[in-house]
Amino acid sequence: MKNVLMVWGGWDGHTPKASIDVFEPLLREKDFNVTVRNDLKCYADKDLMAAQDLIVQCFTMSKIEKEESEGLLSAVRSGTGFAGWHGGIIDSFRENTAYQWMTGAQWVAHPGNCIPSHRVQITDKDHEIVKGLKDFDLPDSEQYFIHIDPSIHVLCQTTFSGEYGDSDLYTAGTVMPYAYTKTYGKGRIFVANWGHTFKDFEIYEAREIILRGLLWAALVAI
Repeated sequence: MKNVLMVWGGWDGHTPKASIDVFEPLLREKDFNVTVRNDLKCYADKDLMAAQDLIVQCFTMSKIEKEESEGLLSAVRSGTGFAGWHGGIIDSFRENTAYQWMTGAQWVAHPGNCIPSHRVQITDKDHEIVKGLKDFDLPDSEQYFIHIDPSIHVLCQTTFSGEYGDSDLYTAGTVMPYAYTKTYGKGRIFVANWGHTFKDFEIYEAREIILRGLLWAALVAI
């Protein structure tokens, strides 16, 4: 049985609790022993962190204290998987560049806030996280513009149409990584850019890719 720590909080607009609630039962079905916390103090608990195979975080913005940050980064570097979606993982602690290095990206903007629809295209069709799945559309959600670490391995992408937001800032045809993996020391990292609210996970592919990404980060066969 694998251990997973699910941490939620921060800005309520990203429905952190409701989003975590989507994946908690799915992980339990995969025989994970699940611990859910609504604070960042758990990251400074060395015994708790040492026992985890996976950390799933949905904690937008906010501030992480030095001991909490060090505890999280140390656990992942030592081999604990770290995974999440949207602002809950790549817009968590804006002033902490060490955290951004670990996650491999940082949100910087989204054209038009929530837009009618945007398409997510699968790029590495042979990767176990996305194999057998199809491209999909996300309705009434945010399309993320991110700054990235060039070492990430891209699984999905999206293309900016130029019709939303300021056209001189969001150039039509810009292709953006939208789900990816990377490593941090011995730890596996998985990030999906969708998940503005729990409603994104009503799309089968959007939910399934994240579930598979969580399993991959925890070294569980998919």
